Amino acid sequence: MARFSGIRQRLLGRAPQRTLERTTTHEGGAAFVRDARSDLFLLAAVNMVGQDSFYEGAGERDERFRRLVHAVTVQDPDWVARFVPFLRNEMNMRTAAVVMAAESARARRDLAVLHSRPDPATTSIRRMVDSALQRADEPAEFLGYWWSRYGKAMPKGVQRGLADAVTRLYDERAVLRYDGNSRAIRMADVVELVHPTPRAPWQSQLFRALLDERHHGDRSAPQEEVRALSARDRLVRLAPAERHALARLVRAGDAAATAEFEAATAGQWEWVRSWLGEAPPADGLTPAEQWELVIPLMGVMALVRNLRGFDEAGVSDEVAATVAAKLADPDVVARSRMFPYRFLSAALEAPSPRWAWPLEQAVRASTAAVPALGGRTLVLCDTSASMSTPVSQRSKVQHVDVGALFAAVLACRGERVDLVAFASGWEGVPVRPAEGVLRTVQRVRGRIGAVGHGTETAAALRASYAGHDRVVIVSDMQAFADARWGRGASVSTAAPAHVPVYGVNTTGYAPAALDLSERNRYEIGGFSDKLFSMIAMVEGGRDAGWPF
Repeated sequence: MARFSGIRQRLLGRAPQRTLERTTTHEGGAAFVRDARSDLFLLAAVNMVGQDSFYEGAGERDERFRRLVHAVTVQDPDWVARFVPFLRNEMNMRTAAVVMAAESARARRDLAVLHSRPDPATTSIRRMVDSALQRADEPAEFLGYWWSRYGKAMPKGVQRGLADAVTRLYDERAVLRYDGNSRAIRMADVVELVHPTPRAPWQSQLFRALLDERHHGDRSAPQEEVRALSARDRLVRLAPAERHALARLVRAGDAAATAEFEAATAGQWEWVRSWLGEAPPADGLTPAEQWELVIPLMGVMALVRNLRGFDEAGVSDEVAATVAAKLADPDVVARSRMFPYRFLSAALEAPSPRWAWPLEQAVRASTAAVPALGGRTLVLCDTSASMSTPVSQRSKVQHVDVGALFAAVLACRGERVDLVAFASGWEGVPVRPAEGVLRTVQRVRGRIGAVGHGTETAAALRASYAGHDRVVIVSDMQAFADARWGRGASVSTAAPAHVPVYGVNTTGYAPAALDLSERNRYEIGGFSDKLFSMIAMVEGGRDAGWPF
């Protein structure tokens, strides 16, 4: 972790984001309009697609995202083409990257066909589409999105990009994990539409097996080319008692049973749980034994989502220790590319003491890019009502939780940090780094409602600022009008001009509470710790360009 000295009135770097003219926040406070690139960058970093937020419905939010993609593509298609893989691979925004690639490809097609303008981009549509797709179910997801928006006709570049992704991503493990009768668009449909070029004989046989099953209900490819698919078929035909008998042999270390089991499961623990059934035979595996069978197959995301289930089933301390070791391993956490809030969610859902320290270690590892700020730092964390919406419909984690987590990491890692929770009022939050990030998050969450429900950002900043070297505001940035200084007074003016003020935007609304065209005013956003790399750069006196 980098450490930055707190030297007053030092010359900081510039960030690429800019604001243009004045507007108001959703709550009527003074705000600014970002330029299109800045607005798209911030929204994409937090856009779960198809999700309501406090001030925007899902349809309105998705349409704003599409408009921004089209507008920036017209301005600079190569900028969007570079952003797509960064959004997917570094910011880990899977669906947003798919939508951005599709809409940018459409915008470039419209320029060529409807407006007879040559495509000025140096990055082809084919390459951009391919770069957006990093998981084997994503070509079908892209196809489903395109069909829902524009019908089944698609430009050659889109088709070829999908074909490249299929060739790169489709193998037997991918088929066993992501293909199934419940999916509206099967892998065979994608293969049939985009005509990928197989990279080896085994993949040619795999494509044939997919098509045979789709059209004829069976896989007639030679067994030696699709061993995993054949092994899966054999296991599916076993009776419940036979399935549990095979599972017991695997637990006992039987080599033949283990080879058959590993070939058929291909690391797909969810399938194993379903295959064993919810009502096992009398001599079948107990719930704890079933979990212990599949835990070695589970990735970090699956583990943290099921910690409570492990406890309720009575998983042994020995197996639980292997889970804890994975969560505590910074390399394993880094490879998982999970958002830090996932570990906070696990801590809230599984309060068993045996997971507390491993999850604390996982949180620290997943926020490694958050800098250790030197000098005195004021961190303001928004706990207002507008922060109470979940980050997605499938998550219990709210934006206030994401904000509290980043605020707590900054507070525990910095040299001298004053942490303040604010809404209509404000209150200091004790920071004891030795107690850990998760305990600090709980203290911030304990102020929800206790300091009101509005968003009096400027008043909280003025009341809390006491000569700090910098200010960090973690919020959706939709401040109320300043009751003391009037509607024209923005959050930007609530701290001295020479003091850096960083807005950490958790939601990506269009109005910006900070004037980013002024020196020492910055805004970042996202659910990944990568968003803090800009702070590290500008604190070091370097200009921070777009990170791609």
